[in-house]
Amino acid sequence: MILAPGGGYSREMLDFEGMDVARHFNGAGVTCFVLRYRLPGEGWKDRSDVPLQDAQRAMRLIRRDAAKYGVDPARLAAIGFSAGGHLSASLAIRHAAKVYAPADSADALDARPIIAGHMYPVITMGDGAHAGSRDKLLGESPSADTVAMYSLGRHVAADTVPSFICLAADDDVVPPFPNGITFFGTLREAKIASELHVFEVGGHGFSLHWAQGQPCGAWPELFSTWAATHGFKA
Repeated sequence: MILAPGGGYSREMLDFEGMDVARHFNGAGVTCFVLRYRLPGEGWKDRSDVPLQDAQRAMRLIRRDAAKYGVDPARLAAIGFSAGGHLSASLAIRHAAKVYAPADSADALDARPIIAGHMYPVITMGDGAHAGSRDKLLGESPSADTVAMYSLGRHVAADTVPSFICLAADDDVVPPFPNGITFFGTLREAKIASELHVFEVGGHGFSLHWAQGQPCGAWPELFSTWAATHGFKA
C-alpha cells in the first residue's frame, strides 16, 4: 500500500500521516510505501501534475519490483490524507492519464490500485476548497478550466477505483461538504463501490496519534475490513 501524507501541497507530514500509519499496517501484515512526492510550488514544469506523476510512477515501480518486495502486483492499494487525499483520489480517477513521458519499461505497466482510501480529503478546487492546497497546486490565479480540471468530483468515470472515505463532521479545515461527503455521493451516483465514515468528533488531521481514545480511532480497522471485501488483505 502506498501512503500519501498530507500537508496542503506545501509540505509532507511524513511522521503521523506516513511512518506512523505504515507501522500500524505493517503490524497487520501489509507492506507499506510512504510516498515522497514532489511539491507543486518547488518550480517544477507542469506543477499541477507533479504529485500525480510521482504517484503513478511509484505504483508502476512497485508493480515492476513486486517479486523483490514480496507483494502481489495485482493487489496494490493507495491511501492519502488531506491534500494527500486529493492525490489518492487523483490516482483513483486519473490512474491512466498520460501526465509524464515514459522513462523506461516500467511506465508501460498499469498505475491503477485495486482500492483507494481518502482520509479527510481535499476534493474540490472550486467553492469550498481548502485555499492553501488550491493555491499551491494550481497557483494563485488559476483559470476556471484549471479549477474544473482538478476538482475531482467532476471526473469520476466507470474505471474509477473503489474508494473508502473517512472524515470528521467537525473538520473546519477541509469542509466535509463539498469535499469528502459530496465526493461519496458522486461515486455512488456513478455506481463506483465506495464506503463513507463520518465521525462526530475528530477535526482535521486526526490520523492515528490524535485519534487515540476517540471513536475516530477505529478507522484503520474499518478500512481493513472494507478493503478485504475488495480483495485487499494481508
